[in-house]
Amino acid sequence: MRAATAPVGARTRSAKPRDALFDNAKYLAIVLVAVGHAWEPLRSESRTVTALYTLVYAFHMPAFIVISGYFSRGFDWSAGRIKRLVTGVAVPYVVFEVAYTFFTRWSDNKPDRSISLLDPLYLTWFLAALFIWRLTTPIWRSVRWPLPIALTIAALATLAPSIGKDLDLHRTLQFLPYFVLGLSLKPEHFERVRRRQVRILAVPVFLGALVMAYWAVTRMNYAWFFHNSSAEDLAAPAWYGPVMTLAIFGCSTVLVACFLALVPRRRTWYTALGAGTLYGYLLHGFVIQAANHWHWSHNDWFHRPLGAITVTVVAAVGVTVLCTAPVRRAFRAVFEPRMDWAFRQREPAPPKSG
Repeated sequence: MRAATAPVGARTRSAKPRDALFDNAKYLAIVLVAVGHAWEPLRSESRTVTALYTLVYAFHMPAFIVISGYFSRGFDWSAGRIKRLVTGVAVPYVVFEVAYTFFTRWSDNKPDRSISLLDPLYLTWFLAALFIWRLTTPIWRSVRWPLPIALTIAALATLAPSIGKDLDLHRTLQFLPYFVLGLSLKPEHFERVRRRQVRILAVPVFLGALVMAYWAVTRMNYAWFFHNSSAEDLAAPAWYGPVMTLAIFGCSTVLVACFLALVPRRRTWYTALGAGTLYGYLLHGFVIQAANHWHWSHNDWFHRPLGAITVTVVAAVGVTVLCTAPVRRAFRAVFEPRMDWAFRQREPAPPKSG
């Protein structure tokens, strides 16, 4: 993530040293994203996998989005910030939207799938949402009650199945409170969750959440954690939407705090990989889609405990490789294009008189 205004995984252009806590958190979160995608074909055969999947989805993207919001606090509509938003978010969105369309024509056996930049495909929804969130940052930094307003918008979005698929607005609006929460945080808030008492408490909280997720497998639709549908789409009464918005936000926020409490603060072997999480995020989707095309999950062995563990390890190692420096160098022109030719050069300020 660039200093204060860049997307997750972008190159640092500031002399300010990176905080190992956030790089560690981003790396661990992207591993959970990849593992969650690898678990998807195994859910129907295992209540344990489904419980773990539900727990992971309760906090991994909220953690990413909170961190993205925190590092967007300095965003304004200046020329330099807009340029970095376009080159670091909008351009990768267009490139990967097209790339995923062509790739999934093969992997999903849909040769006629059309390219639509208004209907984010697969993982690209995050870039579309991040573009909108970051572009509206000055507004959220100006209003008096940003988080209650964002929660109201998210709750109302669950009542509107007519929003449609344009720019995946359901996800954009329903995940909005986490971004706004990140905008509202200060360094001292992260120091509070790093206190020893909080770190100790985080362990039983996660264990309790896992037990609750296991209990809820047969009692709750975990699709609520995807934040991509209305209450009506989930076959629930309309009033469930606002209630679930607030309940899930509270649950996810607690889990994000516990996650950040447990993430190592010191530099580790994977700290440097935190700068490449956008690479891992977007590139691992091609691996997942290809693996699903070859129907790996049809092998009964993968539905056994050892098989599920193997899938987990392979997904974690695979996304780790995609965050490494060689991969980042190979794809930097796509993820971080300079594009100086597309923007006006800022004219030097006129000399002061007298």
